[in-house]
Amino acid sequence: MSVAGRALLLALALACAAPAQNASPQTRSGAPSAQQPPQPLETPAPYERHLLRLAEILGALAWMSQVCGEAAPERDGGAWRARMAALLEAEGAMPARRERLAGAYNRGFRGYEANHRACTPNGLAAMRRFLEEGSRIARDIANQYSG
Repeated sequence: MSVAGRALLLALALACAAPAQNASPQTRSGAPSAQQPPQPLETPAPYERHLLRLAEILGALAWMSQVCGEAAPERDGGAWRARMAALLEAEGAMPARRERLAGAYNRGFRGYEANHRACTPNGLAAMRRFLEEGSRIARDIANQYSG
């Protein structure tokens, strides 16, 4: 595994979950609703957009690893899926957040699946850029928000 891949995995392991706040739903009159049980409200983490970008990068790397095989800087597409599963475990406590993260991963995967059917020098260059960007994002999140 490359240094960038190890840094990404380490930062994913260190990522901290945003605290969720609980509040009861309100009716139009402002009184708590008796019909629905209280639902926790999700407060987005201050690093949410970075995390979504990281998930998108993981999806793109998963596809490109499959396409490029032995030529890929990180050869195992399953390792990227496992990292995404670890990210969902660490950050996806709320269903809506899990959906956003999974959606970002799928956008990255499908976007590269639609445009890259064979391993090309440009595809390999994109993988290297993704490794660098993902490593930087993960490191920045871990440095700035881990407690």
